Parts: sequence; structure tokens; C-alpha cells
Amino acid sequence: MKNILILFGTLFLFSCQSTKKFNQLLTQPIAVAQLQKDVDYSYKKLKQLHPKLYWYISKEKLDYKFDSLKKSIQQPMTGLAFYKELSQVVKNVGQGHLSVSPSLLKSTKKEAKALNKKGKSPFSQFDFEYIDNKLIILKNRSRHTILANTEVVSINSEKPSDLISLFSKRIASDGYNTTFINRYLGKYFGAFFNLDKGKVHDSLHLLLKLEGKDSLFVVKRDTFGSNSNQKKPKLSKKERKEKAKFNSKYGFNSDTKTFTRELKFLDKDSITAMMSIKGFSNGNSHDFYEDTFNVLSVANTKNLIIDLRYNGGGRLNEIADLYSYLVSEPFVFIDDYEVVSKTSFLHMNYFKGSGYVTKFFKILGAPIFYPLFYLKTRKEASGTYLSNRHSKQSKPKPNNFKGKIYVLINGGSFSASSIISSNLKSNQRAFFVGEETGGAYNGTVAAQMPLVQLPNSKVNLRIGLALVSAAGKTNIEGRGVFPDKEILPTLEDRKNNIDPELNWILEDIRREKEVELLIKPKNK
Repeated sequence: MKNILILFGTLFLFSCQSTKKFNQLLTQPIAVAQLQKDVDYSYKKLKQLHPKLYWYISKEKLDYKFDSLKKSIQQPMTGLAFYKELSQVVKNVGQGHLSVSPSLLKSTKKEAKALNKKGKSPFSQFDFEYIDNKLIILKNRSRHTILANTEVVSINSEKPSDLISLFSKRIASDGYNTTFINRYLGKYFGAFFNLDKGKVHDSLHLLLKLEGKDSLFVVKRDTFGSNSNQKKPKLSKKERKEKAKFNSKYGFNSDTKTFTRELKFLDKDSITAMMSIKGFSNGNSHDFYEDTFNVLSVANTKNLIIDLRYNGGGRLNEIADLYSYLVSEPFVFIDDYEVVSKTSFLHMNYFKGSGYVTKFFKILGAPIFYPLFYLKTRKEASGTYLSNRHSKQSKPKPNNFKGKIYVLINGGSFSASSIISSNLKSNQRAFFVGEETGGAYNGTVAAQMPLVQLPNSKVNLRIGLALVSAAGKTNIEGRGVFPDKEILPTLEDRKNNIDPELNWILEDIRREKEVELLIKPKNK
């Protein structure tokens, strides 16, 4: 026991020293030669891993930009400052999944525990949206009395519009798309604010416009109000199991206390239903879709509205499963993955997010897993490498939806939500309302996205390993899925709780119903 205590004590001290040393490294200027090596290393990794590096920019132009960055570094700078320069060069690749981020200051286990006890960070207490060049609070979970759709005048004395303009220089959309960046930066404003400062803030000074005048709020780490202090009712083992199953089915988000997937009928006779999907990343989606389309079939629903606004994507298997309920003929959902080489997937995060037990079995499976990827990848006559992971023909579900489908989209509809939209658009299976999707129609480089840390600056590159593209294509390169009916909400719409895109669809359904009633007597 004494030896064990000594061992744990030694590991604790080593961990504290390691964290201290790492934090000191982040705050110290890095030599010019080391930064220039990181420029070369980042470009080398992009060439090694990214299969569509020169899709939207020529090799000559990208060579020039990396060379210019390297030559421009004449003074030492911190990793944070280097991130701000490097990200503006990587942006030119034109891939929304390709990201650059600085390493943030670490906390020791003791510090992390103390912070956790204080509650969630200030930005976690709000949902934001950037609309009409203004940042608004969509949802407030703090102790402060702040109504939804309140305008943010400044954050720590900085104007949101100035910050959005600054942040937009560091991220890319897919191709030449113009709708993604503001939608994305608005939704994840807090994350980019923290990246810009190189730390997670424990308090913020929010200047908000309330009743025509500016009011200052100091927001600190909190446990989201008194509800968190209330004792939760004790559940039986069966009740806990049922609750866990329900939360998984609807994709419960414990941070925001909301569900990822929801279904509701918009009229008394169940003729029109609306399925809202905020993401394709969590929970047991298979059960949700199976139950949902059984319900729609029994209810004889004629119109289905699928809301993919601000859906940033997620699992390919989930969107393929959903798509099988929306079509009535056999289909190929995506093309073969395009990769750099037969060994590309050796760089994937195979063990990421796994517990000790899962990692043990993954170690046992590795000798099968990696060779399988290798064998599934082939070299075409053109020199392109393709991997046939998901490109087989699939059958529609027996209870697939036969009625009319409307899809709500905007610039925040990205990645997986753009892929399913591309196929629905190509097959003319749905009518799209809203704004051009943020994700490209003809595919995006994603799938596995390993994190590459530059050795000297500790700046991180998140690089997609494969081109993932829907079977349906368009001749318009580098743009998203365009709506059949473009409707852009305004700040006034938000303040008045008006959903103009949804309202247009409901009015269109009403008009079609009136036409049907006029036509029917003539056919008798």
C-alpha cells in the first residue's frame, strides 16, 4: 500500500509539472526557425493526408501562400499568434472540415475539479445566432433574466461584428460557398472567442440591448440556476433503464437539456408532420427513425417537413438510414471514398474515445481492421485511390414515406446534412426551402479526421482523410444545395418569434389542399 501511494504521488507530481511546463511553453515566444519548420511540417502533412488539396486552389497558388507565410516570419511569436497566421493560409484550401486551432492552457486535475465544481463556463450558458450582422442570444440558461433574441452589443468591450469579421479570416467553407461562415461563427461564437484569446473564460462582461437601452451583465461560471440544486427523484433500476433508452432514442443533450431529434404533428388530423434534426451524432437514431416512420404510416401523413437548419452533420450511417425511409427505389447513397493512398487510414484515430475495455478489444482487432482498410482501397488507372466502404446498393425501408417532403436548410446545414440533401435534391424527392447549405453539393473531405499537432508551436490541424460525396452531383462546382424557395429570416422575425421558412411551407400546403378541393368535383 505504501508503494502504491508513493507511485500515485509521483505520478501526480509529474502530471502537475508536465502541465506547468506545457503552459509555460504556450506563453513563451517561439524562435523563427522553429516556426518556419512548423509551416513546412503543416504543408507536408496536408499533402500526405488530404485527398483534394488542390480542388479549389491551384498547387502553384497554395505553394506561394505557404512560402510567403514562411518568409513573413521574421520575429519570434507565441503559438497563439502563429495559429492566427497559419489559419489564414490553410483557409485557402476551401474545406470546411479542415481546421486550425491553438493549444489552450491546461488545468491540473485539482484545478479542473475546482472549475467543474463552479459549473459551466459563461458561453455554455447561452445559444447564439448571428443574423443581420448582429449577434443575438437565442436561448438563455444562466441565472440572469435575459429574454430570447436579445441583441449583444459587446463582449468584454469588443463588438461582435468586429470579432466575427476577424474570426472569418481563419475558417473556410466548402469551396466558394458564402452562407456557411456567418451561420457557423454565430452558433459557435463562444468557442472562437476562447480560441482567439487562447483560454476558456471564467467570466464575461456582456453589454446587452434591453428595452431600447444598453445593460451590462457579468456572467460567471455557474451551475445554471437553482434547478441544479434541487434533489432529483430517485428512480428504480427499470425506470433508469427506460429513461436512458428514451434519452438515447431522441438524442438528449445533457449540456443544453434539449433533444437532438423530435417529431410533432402540425395539425389535428396528422396530415402534416415536422421532424427536427439538430445533428446526426448522438444516441440511438435507428430506433427513432423506425418508430417515426411507423407512426407516419399509421397516421397516413401526407406532408413531412424535415428541419436541417443548423444541422452541422455527423454519422454517415445515420443519414443513410434516414434516406432509406424517404425513397421507394433501390439506391446508392454515396460514391467510393477518394483517399491519398492505400495507407491513408493508418492515420485515423482508431482508439479515440474508447474506454480501457474497448481499447483492449480494439488492440485485438487491429491486425484485422487495418489490413481490411488496405484491401478495400484500390488504385484507378487515373492514379486516384478509392475505398469502397459505403458505396454498395441499398434497399428502401418497407414503410418508406410516400408523401410530399419539404426540407428546411440554411448555411448551418453542413457535412452529413448536405450529403443527404444532395441526394434528395438530385432525385427530386424533396422541395427545399431556406438558404443555400453550408456544405458542398458535390462532397466534402471528412470521414476520419485525425488531429495533427505541430511539434514546436503546438498548433493543431484537423485533417479529413477522404472525399465523401453523395451519389447525386451538380454541374455547379464548389457551392451548396440551393433552395427551391429562398427565404432569409431577419432579426425582426426572430424578435417576433416568426419562422418565415416554416410559415411559407405551411401556406404552400394550404394552397395545394385548396387546389385539390377545386379539382376533385370536376373529376367526378
